Amino acid sequence: MTTGVADGVEIQIGGAESDAAERLRGARLSAATVTWHSDGVSVALSSPEGLRQLKSRTAIIHEPLPGLYGGLPLAVLDERARRFWRRVFWLVRVPGGRRLLGLVARRAGGRARPGRARPGPK
Repeated sequence: MTTGVADGVEIQIGGAESDAAERLRGARLSAATVTWHSDGVSVALSSPEGLRQLKSRTAIIHEPLPGLYGGLPLAVLDERARRFWRRVFWLVRVPGGRRLLGLVARRAGGRARPGRARPGPK
């Protein structure tokens, strides 16, 4: 495993050898190599003091991706939509506001709650 993120990768190791924490205490780690096997995980950690090997049951690698959401085509609300949602969220916080919103939604032709039959045309 090689990453391009400096000072940002986290490796969470579960079920490691009993002396793993003591062997890593105070180490200034500079690189990690993670190898998955059928019976567990081997983690090789490089530091100025040398290479340290760990065996564990699991390893979870989290690599933050800067600007991840910046590249996604997210929806943008216009001013009228923002004002509408601000009012809805304000109304939900007011005592009885949820009930009022439910009544308005049902009256406006919203979907009925599960388990309740809607009256059909006569």
